[in-house]
Amino acid sequence: MNEFPKSPEPGNPSSAVNLPTTPSEGTEVTWDDVEKELTIPHPAAVVDQSAVLEDSSAQFPQGVRGKASLTFHESLQSSSPLMLVETAFLASAASLLWLVNFYFPMGPILRLFFPVPIALIYLRWGNRAAWMGTLVSGLLLSVLMGPPRSLLYVMPFGLMGVLLGLLWRRKASWAVSISIGALLGAIGFFFRIWLISLLLGDDLWQYTTVQITDLIDWFCVRLNLAFQPSLPLIQALMLVVIFVNNLVYLFVVHLVCWFLFDRLRNPIPRPPKWVQVMMEYEEE
Repeated sequence: MNEFPKSPEPGNPSSAVNLPTTPSEGTEVTWDDVEKELTIPHPAAVVDQSAVLEDSSAQFPQGVRGKASLTFHESLQSSSPLMLVETAFLASAASLLWLVNFYFPMGPILRLFFPVPIALIYLRWGNRAAWMGTLVSGLLLSVLMGPPRSLLYVMPFGLMGVLLGLLWRRKASWAVSISIGALLGAIGFFFRIWLISLLLGDDLWQYTTVQITDLIDWFCVRLNLAFQPSLPLIQALMLVVIFVNNLVYLFVVHLVCWFLFDRLRNPIPRPPKWVQVMMEYEEE
């Protein structure tokens, strides 16, 4: 008669459970008893979690362990449901602002808030969430308005929100953030001109500058002025006007975010002293 092997008890590897070796020695052994004995885990297979942690901490230096734990904590934080909900809500708000302003223009009022939701996402949840919000806004506008019009929001306002959030989180001064943001806004203006020209099949920039040059020349002739504007001069003046316009726009956006984000407990860097004096703002 074949004998069944002895299985050790859990928690005591030296002990063994004696099964009846023959039917005459005791009760009859069934397959349920055998399966029950086989499903009991062996003590050697149980992994000691504390031992693994001690082993890993011994292999890595203190700086690497701290960085690894910080990265793990940030990954848990970035995957939290609150981050997903706020990112989706603010991305939808940014898309709604663009949509309403496109069909029901209200002047420059809504335009001031175009990069604000994305910048707020960056300040609250970091780089990954801000890019996710920009992508979600672009996809939502692509469904509602079409890909070309969604690209007109992503470039420059979506990228501007990410850029401003990055600069504000790194405590950049207003001069730096306004200058870099104005440069991005100017690039976004020429991106819009290029995209519209591509869709129309005509060089819109060349056409506009030629018409402005002819208009100035007509005024000079009517007023008997000895000034003959050239096309490169008009284009250079238009570049200056576009950059100055973006400087003013970014300055007003900074003012809006300065008052708004302080109430939301996500403050941005403080403005220069002359701005605080002009706005009669007293820091708390």
